[in-house]
Amino acid sequence: MLNGKNILITGGTGSFGKQYVRTILKRYKPNKIIIYSRDELKQFEMAQKYNDKCMRYFIGDIRDLARLQKAMNGVDIVVHAAALKHVPIAEYNPMECIKTNVMGAQNVIDACIANCVSHTIALSTDKAASPANLYGASKLVSDKLFVAANNLTGGHQIKFSVVRYGNVLGSRGSVIPFFEKLLADGAKELPITEANMTRFWISLQEGVDFVLKNFARMQGGEIFVPKIPSMKMTDLARAIAPDTTQKIIGIRPGEKLHELMCPVDDSHITLEFDDHFVIKPSITFSEPIDYSTNLLKEKGKLVKQGFEYNSKDNTLWLSDEDLLQKVQATKDAEK
Repeated sequence: MLNGKNILITGGTGSFGKQYVRTILKRYKPNKIIIYSRDELKQFEMAQKYNDKCMRYFIGDIRDLARLQKAMNGVDIVVHAAALKHVPIAEYNPMECIKTNVMGAQNVIDACIANCVSHTIALSTDKAASPANLYGASKLVSDKLFVAANNLTGGHQIKFSVVRYGNVLGSRGSVIPFFEKLLADGAKELPITEANMTRFWISLQEGVDFVLKNFARMQGGEIFVPKIPSMKMTDLARAIAPDTTQKIIGIRPGEKLHELMCPVDDSHITLEFDDHFVIKPSITFSEPIDYSTNLLKEKGKLVKQGFEYNSKDNTLWLSDEDLLQKVQATKDAEK
């Protein structure tokens, strides 16, 4: 599907963007891969490693619609990964979060429609499901915008979908590099916000593979949710540093005890497939779509009323060994 295509990644210098580029270059032969982001130093550093003739680096901000429209000229596929993601920073700078995560999302949609981009997937987060903080709320609005965008295509073959998953093991800004830095600096204990806190976890490569597969699955309007394991934060800290004590410091503002990806209020529109869920649009498109069978001919069925997919009641759990293997695989991929 990606051979000979022009692909643009917003926020492409981040952990996901780099792994996505690495994977595409290994598996496919795209015509162009365009990295669209606002930090010239990160682009310069990335270009030293990813300098294939198909690579293009565009300086630009998703808040700038005119620049987005120019960057997407001739583009076939877009992955929207740019966002302000730090929960406390978003709480302290609410309007900046909204400008990027909400208004920027609409700019991406408008630029895609203006350039007849055929397939767009926006990356979301478990924090967007029944959000308890501004970051999650802004991503929920973004999800709604991308789903509703399928009603704005004017009959053109343009599709928008969303991929929602949990914490990425070892990605920049995640808890594991934070713990490792504390340990490297000589910390004698690791801070844990709450003893019973759980989170969903996915490796960087698993996230990339899930997005790639959903480009082949998507019909437009779906929120794709992978079935991934949970882990208690205390168990994660113990796996990373078995001989280091832990200190409970309390839940941060806007933080949940357990995360959620398929809310109970969406159970009537949630389909379960073998390895993922699909949340159907709550709005009606002009052309009815049967989401129970995707374009790969995989079949799903509606979950029971009252079903909720959360990190506490998950049936999949991450072992210490699996955690360490996934973290190491992420580090090896970045070398």
